[in-house]
Amino acid sequence: MGVTHHGRTHRLDLADPTLREWQCTVLAADPEQGIVLDRSAFYPGGGGQPPDHGVLLWQGVQTRIVGTRKGDDLWLIPAEGDPVPPVGTAVSGAVEDTRRSMLMRTHSGLHVLCGVVFRDFGALVTGGNMEPGEARMDFNLPEVPPDFKARIEDLVNAEVAADRSVAVRVLPRAEALALPDIIRTQSNLIPPDEQEVRIVDIVGLDVQADGGTHVASTAQIGKVQVVKVESKGRANRRVRVRLVD
Repeated sequence: MGVTHHGRTHRLDLADPTLREWQCTVLAADPEQGIVLDRSAFYPGGGGQPPDHGVLLWQGVQTRIVGTRKGDDLWLIPAEGDPVPPVGTAVSGAVEDTRRSMLMRTHSGLHVLCGVVFRDFGALVTGGNMEPGEARMDFNLPEVPPDFKARIEDLVNAEVAADRSVAVRVLPRAEALALPDIIRTQSNLIPPDEQEVRIVDIVGLDVQADGGTHVASTAQIGKVQVVKVESKGRANRRVRVRLVD
């Protein structure tokens, strides 16, 4: 495990989130379990970000990939009825660009939202979820002003327009946890046995531990619309957003 490997698979998606096509070799294959590659740019899901979709091309055959199962290895899940390449086969992998790119924009947009709410309201995240182009994030926020929805939308889009750089680095666990406010969730979700922590820094706004894929700068996110702010309990507020092209 780690930030560069999961089991036997080298994680190309974290090394270069812009990579969409690559060459690899099948290490394990089973119609029920899935397919394990030596190198993969498929984001396997996690942290609220769904897994990538795409294809494997081999010997004139196409295998559609519709999800991932995480265990000791990363098992890519083929579409029902699609053929599975035999162990040892050289294959070409390709991530569906439209889905991945929209998820990267959405994920970075949520970090901007998180940074704004933490900076201006001091609220921690209690939950969240995203699909391509739309998402929700829950905050521990007992009191909200009457103009909260419009105010948050304006503040988030001001940070998007500021074209802040989105930088990623990997730190030893102790060094990462020594950074102030590095955990933006109410509970620490970093596995206790993880010795390296991946940090996503929206420079000048938000720094937090995160394992997902992101755009290179906030201007690439596009306009963010705050669709709704809901009360989900005495102190919990749910903010629903979508990207508007």
